[in-house]
Amino acid sequence: MLIKSLIHMIEKLQSEEDCRLFLEDVRWQGKPICPHCGSINEKHYRLTTNGVFKGLYKCKDCRERFTVTVGTIFESSHIGLKKWFLAIYIFVSHKKGISSVQLSKDINVTQKTAWFMLSRIRHNFYNKIKVKFDNRTQADETYVGGKKRKGDKRKKTQGRSTLIKVPVMGLLSDGKVYTEIIPKASGWVLKTIINRLVKQGSVIVTDGWKGYSGLSKDFIHKVVDHSHGQYVKDGFHTNSIEGFWSQLKRGILGIYHLVSPKHLHAYCDEFAYRYNTRDMSDGERFELFLSGCTDRLKYKELIWNWI
Repeated sequence: MLIKSLIHMIEKLQSEEDCRLFLEDVRWQGKPICPHCGSINEKHYRLTTNGVFKGLYKCKDCRERFTVTVGTIFESSHIGLKKWFLAIYIFVSHKKGISSVQLSKDINVTQKTAWFMLSRIRHNFYNKIKVKFDNRTQADETYVGGKKRKGDKRKKTQGRSTLIKVPVMGLLSDGKVYTEIIPKASGWVLKTIINRLVKQGSVIVTDGWKGYSGLSKDFIHKVVDHSHGQYVKDGFHTNSIEGFWSQLKRGILGIYHLVSPKHLHAYCDEFAYRYNTRDMSDGERFELFLSGCTDRLKYKELIWNWI
């Protein structure tokens, strides 16, 4: 069953049992998979409580017990699947995300709980859409942050300064984007990432930043020099990756207002996931997420070394 809209999901998945069955269908497609040993078998034992089956299985091979939520972000969660599904659908559908304050009101949980749920969802966005950089690839870097706090008298905080901003590098090819937080936009850092991800001999399109000099040794390097008023040269441009940066910054400024350096990578992954799935319907994007939400972020990991 493909979910067509939020109201459609509310009508079809009215109970926790409905949500469990839907999740089993999306993740297992009729054949339960043991998360302990990987055994796929339609005849795993179904364990009942007072004669009622509530989704607890026993593996026919390793004899371990499991449910469809084991090994997912839903495992051991005190929040029911119905609220989780609402949160995920709203989050992946809103083009610029949703704040934890607003989500807490929408699904009737505390702001702290909503923040943890959103953080868990973001954690599962990382590198979920595989991108091949073996064609024409746009490379660019940007700086996120830069808003001074009251009383901050530091100078030279604009432009490429990293005093209060964090550099982020991006690669875009065939309409798919990849982002990575970097310590600085030096030539060594930028070219190391490009050499790691982009197939040698591919076309690389960049602006005139000196950090990209020397790429022509291993790639077909096309430079569009913005400092000389160039934005398209011989059909080559960096407009697509710059458009993504614009979406990222507008989303952070308009919805989240402020993002700490510790968590910035997760917000970049969030916007990259939506960008890379923009041709999908909201229902398809929702099911894609459910089928692969196997990275379980724990609260202690989230707040460790808090900034």
